[in-house]
Amino acid sequence: MTHDFYRPISQCKLTAGLDDNGNLVGLHARISGQSINAYLNPAVITGGKDMRQLQGYDVKPGEAQLGYGAPNMLIEYVMRNTHVPVGPWRGVNTNQNAVYMECFMDEVARAAGKDPVEFRRSLMGNYPSHRACLDAVAEKAGWGTPLPAGVHRGIAQFHGYGTYSAAVAEVSVADGKLKVHRLVLGINCGHAVNPDQIAAQMEGSVAFGLSAALYGEMSVKDGRMVQTNFDTYQLVRMAEMPKVETMIMQTYDFWGGVGEPTICVVTPAVLNAIHAATGKPVRSLPLKNAKLA
Repeated sequence: MTHDFYRPISQCKLTAGLDDNGNLVGLHARISGQSINAYLNPAVITGGKDMRQLQGYDVKPGEAQLGYGAPNMLIEYVMRNTHVPVGPWRGVNTNQNAVYMECFMDEVARAAGKDPVEFRRSLMGNYPSHRACLDAVAEKAGWGTPLPAGVHRGIAQFHGYGTYSAAVAEVSVADGKLKVHRLVLGINCGHAVNPDQIAAQMEGSVAFGLSAALYGEMSVKDGRMVQTNFDTYQLVRMAEMPKVETMIMQTYDFWGGVGEPTICVVTPAVLNAIHAATGKPVRSLPLKNAKLA
């Protein structure tokens, strides 16, 4: 780990406009970050842009389509590379892009005074497959039903690698410490050849997603990497794993991926549940550096 290609850093600024009825009338996203292709495949860089960094934000049908519509929408991107070499991490750019969009959607829903699921549904009139996955996972998770005292839910949905995915997380925060109790994940990858293998990929994506959300950090000090092995780079332990429930919604009309799509909805679902529990959004990762009290 001392000499490798690391996952890119990025950030995003989002702005929304609401009318008097709490309807979304404008959405502006501006992403800045490192480009994997600039290091590993510079031939695909055109005009100083790597469009793969906008994975999941394409308004046109494709392998990573944004499932929301608004009368006014602007998505911008600027490449900002550093001297630290970067490369792909399971899920690649959908991971951070889902966090940005899905956590912001929860914040906008709160500003509009609307339920997060219903607010999302109102933006999905032209995206029935996104909405179907969201609805199925919300129903399976019991969205809107009572929870034990101190437990809160969060939801997220996204599209990547030709597959629709959604997740609901149930968490509690006590004395600044997070406990993830349950994660319900749904996936529509079209044809499901081996359901057991798909479920295993979804369950494994929880371990990947939670590890990144809670602990994932590679620091540079005096020109050297600080995290050099598993004693300094922490992963989710078995005792920290929540109960994971999976649902495969095969529609037999396309071929989507299963190894990477659901990772991207794990973190925003957990972050939105933390927001519900604490009343404060988390806007920087990893969570080990955040104060949740």
